[in-house]
Amino acid sequence: MRRLVSLTAAALLALTVATACTTEEGGGGSGGNGDGGDAKIAFLMPDIASTRYELYDSPLFEARMAELCADCEVIYNNANADASRQQQQANSALAQGVDVIVIDPVDSTAAASIVNTARSQGVPVIAYDRPILETPPDYYISFDNEAIGERIGQSLVDHLRETGAEGGLLQVNGSPTDAAAGLIKQGIHNAIDDSGFELLAEYDTPDWQPSDAQEWVSGQITRFGEEIAGVVAANDGTGGGAIAAFRAAGVEVPPVTGNDFEVAAAQRIVAGDQFNTISKPIAIVAEAAAEVAHQFASGEEPEGETTLFDTPAQLFEPTVVTLDNLAEVLAESEQIEVSEVCTAEYADACAAAGLG
Repeated sequence: MRRLVSLTAAALLALTVATACTTEEGGGGSGGNGDGGDAKIAFLMPDIASTRYELYDSPLFEARMAELCADCEVIYNNANADASRQQQQANSALAQGVDVIVIDPVDSTAAASIVNTARSQGVPVIAYDRPILETPPDYYISFDNEAIGERIGQSLVDHLRETGAEGGLLQVNGSPTDAAAGLIKQGIHNAIDDSGFELLAEYDTPDWQPSDAQEWVSGQITRFGEEIAGVVAANDGTGGGAIAAFRAAGVEVPPVTGNDFEVAAAQRIVAGDQFNTISKPIAIVAEAAAEVAHQFASGEEPEGETTLFDTPAQLFEPTVVTLDNLAEVLAESEQIEVSEVCTAEYADACAAAGLG
């Protein structure tokens, strides 16, 4: 699987974000073709700010679909954080006669129009990673985003208490148009609101852009200085932006959280710059989405394990990663190799952390 991801990712990164990538040519038609044997499945991802969609989600989804249905066709597009573009990509997929749409929405509210349009044509919609509001889709597959927020927040609070830290917290949330970011935000508040550490300031990061997170944190460093005991960042990109702000200011980096377990985040943890992240094995959600999509294409109606936003759902449990368990998580990871983390620059830190 690791080899598959690496080879596929290299090809995907050479494509433009609006280019459709397909597997075997097939037929297909709206609303499922009875056995799913030659179905068309649209796989619509939200942005390239996070590297995961090109590197992992898309190739893993396509690989599982190929196992389930060799003659099925996957139509892949990335909206590059443009909700209007994603709407156009969905319309194009419907015009091509897709049987199912799997979508990670740029805008969780605006995506309701995609659900309505697809539903009018009898095409099921699976919300992937981020929920869709207003008009519930047919299914939702994700990690438990509120639990992610709670776990990174509580992990940081516990660490600050153990080290006797004093001061308050900055909270760097994800995109205000992303309902999953809203769930993470709520989870963070669940963990920190009664922690005894004052929330100094809070920011919703447009489109999850690390540069925006860095700029905002820079302003808070000027404002609060040494009062900042820690930063609860909603993902590795915003966490990396926060860390860059402290580095640019020439001051000590306090404990900073993250989420997504990117290679750069693992390196920052090894180096002592980032306190934690969240491991979400993307194969779990990508393969589950492929399986549910195939069921819909076969004319079945999959049942959810729970319900969220009035949508049948599968929600998987995340794992907090700190320096204490990084070696263990890397040993079990199908996404990141130790060699990717422990480059020459990080060799000594990796050796000290028991990696290598």
